Amino acid sequence: MTDRPLRLLLNFDISAKRDEGQTPVFLHRRDRKFALTCEEKGLKPSPSRWLAHVNHFSSEETQQDSATKTIRFWKRVSSSFVVVGAILGVLTMFGLLFYDGGLRINVTVIMAFVAFQLLLSLLTTVQSLVGWQPWRAILKRFQKTTQPRITTKLQGVLMARSAQLGGMCFALTGLITLLLMVVLQDLAFGWSTTLETQASSYHKFITAVAAPWAWLWPAAVPELALVEATRFFRADIQANNLQAQRWGEWWPFIAMLWTSWALLPRVVLYVVAGLLLRHKAKRLLNTHPAMRALQYRMETPSLDTGNEHNDASDLPNTNTQLNLKPLPNANVLVYWAGAGDLELPDSLSRGKELVANTGGRMTLAEDQSTLEQVSELLNQEQNHCVLIATRSWEPPTGELEDFILRAESLWPKDTHIVLVPLATSAVLEPNPQQIQQWLRFAKRISAKLITVSVAPTDEANIIANRETVL
Repeated sequence: MTDRPLRLLLNFDISAKRDEGQTPVFLHRRDRKFALTCEEKGLKPSPSRWLAHVNHFSSEETQQDSATKTIRFWKRVSSSFVVVGAILGVLTMFGLLFYDGGLRINVTVIMAFVAFQLLLSLLTTVQSLVGWQPWRAILKRFQKTTQPRITTKLQGVLMARSAQLGGMCFALTGLITLLLMVVLQDLAFGWSTTLETQASSYHKFITAVAAPWAWLWPAAVPELALVEATRFFRADIQANNLQAQRWGEWWPFIAMLWTSWALLPRVVLYVVAGLLLRHKAKRLLNTHPAMRALQYRMETPSLDTGNEHNDASDLPNTNTQLNLKPLPNANVLVYWAGAGDLELPDSLSRGKELVANTGGRMTLAEDQSTLEQVSELLNQEQNHCVLIATRSWEPPTGELEDFILRAESLWPKDTHIVLVPLATSAVLEPNPQQIQQWLRFAKRISAKLITVSVAPTDEANIIANRETVL
């Protein structure tokens, strides 16, 4: 379908404009999650899949707004060209084949008109390629709604496609009218020109024009004898019976002339206009500024800096929140993104029934398997507490937030998740400035989340940074 790349481009442009009101952090997390989901399912992220993802919760009326209106407008333009072209094709052929019993229908005039039609079809294609739009002012009068800015870059090709479709209908109805009049009337053809042209020279010209169909229908190529017998002059009103019988032998040539040089070029150029529209729509989509930003967000892991407002005064106060508290009793310990490679205190991993690595080098399938194992273990016992150890100097990532959200959907509702930012050594405490980003992360992501850090003691003590309560 020619309209499919156009609809995809318009929908993407609309979604990109809608995203301008969202924060960069939200867009990065959303698009990075989409890329990871595609990777998990073995799919290649594409604009169509991305649109289906972001519009998953939108209603059909929301999705079919500006794009549908734009496509419907150009369908109405094409329909108008079809109707006008069909009517003009019938009237034009009636005019060209008008015969009152006096002078014959001049084949030279018909060939000149066909050449004019061929020139118009070529100019229509050229103007779409160079982007010339002399009809823009007229088009604006019929546009009831404001068209997307991206559509202005496609108007030349869209108008060319509609014009070629109208010209194709013009040629088709003209050909049908010609064949009907050949059956219903006794048409008299001949050739004449004011210039002194010999019949042999005119026959060579006719033969060159008929070259495209000479192999298919030899009878549609006039012979030299027919050319000599059907030449007429203004004063030559009467002719002998033999010449009169040959006046109608031109109709196969006229029919093939109209088909080959008026109808077929319109059909070919209409297909070319459709291909140009597809190519240009795909190129505009690939070079769309929002597409480049989307590709960057999908390929780059999202980081939570802990300060979305870029305001130093808005940071959490660690002076009042770094208080020693007992380490929660948990039977499950999950290391996130290689946190298990650090030097850890024995009190952290002692007595755990399940210790697993997630994130980082682990695949999404392995993370999902770990979530299911933890879920089975929690359902079998009363202690619904899970420790998630992370590296305190690394900012919280969107992947970690997605992992916690999936965990909350799988694990029992009363599961208590404890996030444990670790220092580089078991004898060091995390930097308070590093803890601030985890405090913000804990406050934003979940009401069940506690941010903690291991203290450099052999006792099972921790520094509990933040506990958010509904």
